[in-house]
Amino acid sequence: MKSSNLKKTVTAALMAAMTCIATMVIKFPTPTFGYIHLGDGFVLLCGAVLGPLTGGLAAGIGSMFSDIFSGYASFAPATLIIKALTAGTAGFLFHRMKRLRTEKGSSLCFLLSGIVGEILMILGYFIYEAALAAFGSGSFTGAALAAGIVSSAAGIPFNAVQGVTGIVIGLLLLPILKKIPDIREWVAATRY
Repeated sequence: MKSSNLKKTVTAALMAAMTCIATMVIKFPTPTFGYIHLGDGFVLLCGAVLGPLTGGLAAGIGSMFSDIFSGYASFAPATLIIKALTAGTAGFLFHRMKRLRTEKGSSLCFLLSGIVGEILMILGYFIYEAALAAFGSGSFTGAALAAGIVSSAAGIPFNAVQGVTGIVIGLLLLPILKKIPDIREWVAATRY
């Protein structure tokens, strides 16, 4: 394995662990029995630093483990997919905006790609929670689905706060991470 591939693999594992820890350690419970956490900042950073594929896998795996370790195992499969798509989409868009990525423009690219990624996160959890509530009622009928949609809609504002928090954390940490030469090189890459 080339040294650069090994560095990226180790960095992906570290970022997955940091995503897991940031999601688990500081969390604020919501009335919808979920919680707002700081992990989405690392989810978005995974995509920007590692690119859409590797970053998506790191973010999805780290977030999934946080659900498993925190007693939300029923959300773990959905979290793996939703957070991988969040990081992958944000990372793809971040790296595609190469013309805007000057030193100051990098933050704008992160902000714009983070907004799109977090909208996917909000939509993904809305759909999953609505389906989970409908199936949990014992019969998948129109009334059960409508009730699931209504109950799932209550989580949208809290997921939006989590998304905004994640974007802010990512914007604060990206310049610090870019001081590491390999990460600066990966963030500057335009091959995606």
